[in-house]
Amino acid sequence: MIPAYLQEKFSKQSYDPNNFFLIAGPCVVESEELVMEIAEKVYGICKKLGIPYVFKASYRKANRTSASSFTGLGDDLGLSLIKKTGDTFGLPTTSDIHAHEEAAMAAPFIDILQIPAFLCRQTDLLIAAAETGKIVNVKKGQFVSGEAMKFAVEKIRKAGNEQVMLTERGTTFGYQDLVVDYRNIPLMQAHGTPVIMDCTHSLQQPNQTSGVTGGNPQLIGTIAKAAIAAGADGLFIETHPNPAVAKSDGANMLRLDLLEDLLVQLVKLRKAVV
Repeated sequence: MIPAYLQEKFSKQSYDPNNFFLIAGPCVVESEELVMEIAEKVYGICKKLGIPYVFKASYRKANRTSASSFTGLGDDLGLSLIKKTGDTFGLPTTSDIHAHEEAAMAAPFIDILQIPAFLCRQTDLLIAAAETGKIVNVKKGQFVSGEAMKFAVEKIRKAGNEQVMLTERGTTFGYQDLVVDYRNIPLMQAHGTPVIMDCTHSLQQPNQTSGVTGGNPQLIGTIAKAAIAAGADGLFIETHPNPAVAKSDGANMLRLDLLEDLLVQLVKLRKAVV
């Protein structure tokens, strides 16, 4: 399901309305050159395959294991580069916010405010995001069931905003692993929202003693295919030309040159299950 409020954001794109939509980009804004390179490449692939596309990059990484990890270029520059990228290619954009005061700051620059999984229960953050009038995409906490996400949806709707999306990104499985319960896709769709599968963060291996999060990027295709088969409305895939040198989440991002072949397979699968 692509709701009307999201279709409006795709008005500058030509796409198959029966397709899933894609949220993709680098984990964090590393440079103008990088975000433009990735957006141009992904936009070209999506245009060819008829996939509606949202560009994603974080302007700030607030949730890092180590204090020495890269957090961004600065809020103003990061947000400006996300907006410039969206304007250049006619794409809606998204980035995550971490505190209620960030909602009003980020809203003029992006189309979809993303709520990080760890913060999905933060009432003041959800309400502040809702009050901007922007689309709000809430990532399901690693510690929350699909059914319980109805409370996050209710907080946003009670604040006067019906533009809500939910994202599945795995459930904590021990200290340093996640597992995906695909029942959460239809369970969260029952809340009346489109549901997105985060194919990269669901493969994280967090809390490593090295201070750097690990991952299993070789399974991104498996996660994505299973999500489409289960009826996911959208996919979230972080991608980078060279994940080995990425400044954040390199261990679980998809290498950019592998994206097209995967999306070709997923479009075929979507046609088979719709």
